[in-house]
Amino acid sequence: MKRKTFLKSTAAVLGSSMLPSLSFADETKKNSIRFAHLTDIHVKPGLIPETGMAKALHHAQQQKVDFIINGGDSINDALGATKQKTQEQWDIFKTILKKENSLSVYHTIGNHDIWGWFVKNEKPDNDRLYGKIWVTETLELKKRYYNFKKGNWNFIVLDSTQLNPEGGYIGKLDEEQLTWLQEVLSKIPKTEFICIVSHIPILSICSSLFFKKTEANGDLLIKRNLMHTDFFSLKNLFLNYPQIKVCISGHIHLQDEVRYLGINYFCNGAVSGNWWNGSFQEFAPSYAIMELFNDGTVKRTMIPYE
Repeated sequence: MKRKTFLKSTAAVLGSSMLPSLSFADETKKNSIRFAHLTDIHVKPGLIPETGMAKALHHAQQQKVDFIINGGDSINDALGATKQKTQEQWDIFKTILKKENSLSVYHTIGNHDIWGWFVKNEKPDNDRLYGKIWVTETLELKKRYYNFKKGNWNFIVLDSTQLNPEGGYIGKLDEEQLTWLQEVLSKIPKTEFICIVSHIPILSICSSLFFKKTEANGDLLIKRNLMHTDFFSLKNLFLNYPQIKVCISGHIHLQDEVRYLGINYFCNGAVSGNWWNGSFQEFAPSYAIMELFNDGTVKRTMIPYE
């Protein structure tokens, strides 16, 4: 065989031998779980919020997603609302969701979905629906926190809003939920990946930017109701599970992404923007498209829908 012919043949063999590995690499990116994360809808009576929620749902379904995760604060507010006003908001939410959406929806409990904690005149804590019972039953959740699986990805949906005995609410997991989370994580094979969903961010930079100012001494403040106060304990827990690749949240109505110790933390803005008054700071009403790939990588795309 002539040298020139030999080189051509060798190059062809080498080239063809590389093709399968390249093809498999592409496949890990093609075979993804694609879902829409719609958070902080804050629907209430009125043309703008009602049509806005419907428009966001329509827009998300056009993105060829597999399902929707509702990130919480589905209604404008139940914390300080009367029973009548709370029922009215939930009726609107359920009606629009049923009429304008055909995809499976996995719900997260937001702080504004909780009934009665801030009612001033008459505490309804003796009412059966007080607290998280109402939202749990309305959204047909078996528990206020839960997990499910899609392909090679495990989803863990947390309840991150707890009543603060000193007033208001605080971002953290209660002891019962933390024990459950530890058990769930321990049972997930190391060959599978994990996406954690919370309403209040577990970690974010925009939690310190919500008020758009510094303290008098120049400090940036992260209040206990704007980010998980148990972040350090959760961080230490997460270090034992490198399969945890992404945590997504809402609550702040701002958008950020923080990569910390191998985990992508995404705060995904708000469908309602500035509570249905346009943009909040620099962020227009939006939702996120999340793509979770078979190699454990993640892509987020923020979608303004108006």
